[in-house]
Amino acid sequence: MNIRTALDTAKIEKIDAELLLSFVLNCGRASIRAYPERELTFEQKTKFLELLQRRVHGEPIAYLLGHKEFWSLDFIVSPDVLIPRADTELLVEMALETIPSKKAQRILDLGTGSGAVALAIASERPSCTIVATDNSAEALQIAKLNAKHLQIHNVEFALGYWFDALSGGLNQPYDIIVSNPPYVANFDPHLEQGDLRFEPNQALVAGMEGMDDLHNIIANAPKFLVPQGQLLVEHGYNQEKLVAKEFEQAGFAEIVCYSDLSGIPRVTSGTV
Repeated sequence: MNIRTALDTAKIEKIDAELLLSFVLNCGRASIRAYPERELTFEQKTKFLELLQRRVHGEPIAYLLGHKEFWSLDFIVSPDVLIPRADTELLVEMALETIPSKKAQRILDLGTGSGAVALAIASERPSCTIVATDNSAEALQIAKLNAKHLQIHNVEFALGYWFDALSGGLNQPYDIIVSNPPYVANFDPHLEQGDLRFEPNQALVAGMEGMDDLHNIIANAPKFLVPQGQLLVEHGYNQEKLVAKEFEQAGFAEIVCYSDLSGIPRVTSGTV
């Protein structure tokens, strides 16, 4: 089997087939297109066909490749963490707008998963200290691997359920808290579609309205913020009003909701 035959017989999208074959052959997609007559070894053919079969059954391409780009950084991913999504870059963007470029600030990322948000912020603000928490030891292991892989050294990691992860020196006020928590409602039909079928349920689902974790974070955040400190959270497309109400009840001011590139309400911020 050569490259042309492998791609022609793949019953998945062409770009996915090219990515999988690039992964197997350890070369770029440009090389695949330039040398379509290149023959695959038996081992390469076997591996490619295995990955194709897994992709046909819906397994996310990011899990098959073991990595995903976010904020122009290459992140290691596994089924223990959510796949970083371009929509979440808005959370990073809005946080960076509030962080002076050369000022040392303390930033808290709750529910860090792969570490995408914390490490993206840390890469742009090396003077800041970022604390990244997660309730999953497996997820934190991936986040730590990403910090090492990306050679980012200004992030500390802590295991625990939201603010319970903070102890000792970590239990000090923060200038900014960011979070992309679970916000999908129980039994949401989207959970049975696409990549969500393979991603960790505990990182997606948060009660009947998807608001349980958002409520916890918003209600408790003021106790962990400095005066004029800011909270930014990602939420679902239909939760803008519910989230704004939670911010108001927690005593936040200057509440603003930002929409993503598709015009969908995505991130809400507030100041204590």
